[in-house]
Amino acid sequence: MGYEDIINDHEILRHAPIFALAVGKVINSEQELMTLAGKSTLNRLEHCPEDVSSIENSRYHRIDYDAKAIETLLVELFLESYHQPPREIIIDLDVTDDLVHGHQEERFFNPYYKGYCYGPLYIFCGKHLLAAKLRASNLDPAAWGLEELQRVIKIIRSPWKKVKILIRGDSAYSREEIMAWCED
Repeated sequence: MGYEDIINDHEILRHAPIFALAVGKVINSEQELMTLAGKSTLNRLEHCPEDVSSIENSRYHRIDYDAKAIETLLVELFLESYHQPPREIIIDLDVTDDLVHGHQEERFFNPYYKGYCYGPLYIFCGKHLLAAKLRASNLDPAAWGLEELQRVIKIIRSPWKKVKILIRGDSAYSREEIMAWCED
């Protein structure tokens, strides 16, 4: 779930019914506390060496994820929300601030947002999130914008070959390479 302070957060989270359900525990009607993994187990998972030669033979291993599959899933969920392709869609690019309250890596003071933060890139179509990229706030707001647009539109164009796609973004995205790609 991305909780950073496993020692402190764990004391509450190990009794959360939703986590118990997620791992197949039965929650009874007497409201007994479900106790999940102990701190020492979770700590071994969190600090497991990255170079475990064989996950099958290792008692503990990190829980991995497939970033490309997650990124693709966001666009696929958008596509599945339609019964038939629309005639036109509007894709919005935007950056915002994600304030930080510690000394995290890649945190920088951003004078526009008046604080230490990250500057994530978001791509939406209406209420649907198509892409989210966490970035340092000292980058150009358009950084990775073209690459993400190309990736998202390629997935959209696969099943929806004839849909008209309009790209919308504020002046931060008025970059020659983005404009030239859209015009092509």
